[in-house]
Amino acid sequence: MKLCFATNNTHKFDEVAAALDGRFELVNLADMGCTEELPETGDTLEANSHQKAAYLHQHYGVDCFADDTGLEVEALGGEPGVYSARYAGPQRNATDNVQLLLKNLKGKTDRSARFRAVFTLILAGATHQFEGVVTGQIIHIPRGSEGFGYDPVFVPDGYDRTFAEMNLVDKNGISHRTRALQKLVDFLTTIAE
Repeated sequence: MKLCFATNNTHKFDEVAAALDGRFELVNLADMGCTEELPETGDTLEANSHQKAAYLHQHYGVDCFADDTGLEVEALGGEPGVYSARYAGPQRNATDNVQLLLKNLKGKTDRSARFRAVFTLILAGATHQFEGVVTGQIIHIPRGSEGFGYDPVFVPDGYDRTFAEMNLVDKNGISHRTRALQKLVDFLTTIAE
């Protein structure tokens, strides 16, 4: 089965491709000839995920899926949430985002947070959504060089390493994106039988 993952983020594509482990033919936006920026104007992860997948399905007529992911920090009322990628501004700079997050958490004792991912699959015109969550803590000083985004400051519950200190295999074993993706893969496997 051929599916397009509606993302321009090569880190996300690599994570998803590794998690799918060759079970489906996965293509990216460049493979489809899609060079435009996908719309992301929703105020929830669910809305953004659906908007991106629907755009690709409408304009390119392919079975596809898209995700939207956010870091939700308890002490900040769920921020940055749906605005995670552009928390520090439209330049979408990960270092700026992390620094603003740490600044906003200064003096806060509750550092609990969760990463949440929502995948929207559009298959034969029908829409399905899948959610994955991983909980953890935001540390005070970034650590590690792997991963991307907020990975250097997020330590998942039950671990002493940040996502950025884990290799891709270890991170994929527990990540929010993998948990949502596994639900999507289970669904695809069920209908393919």
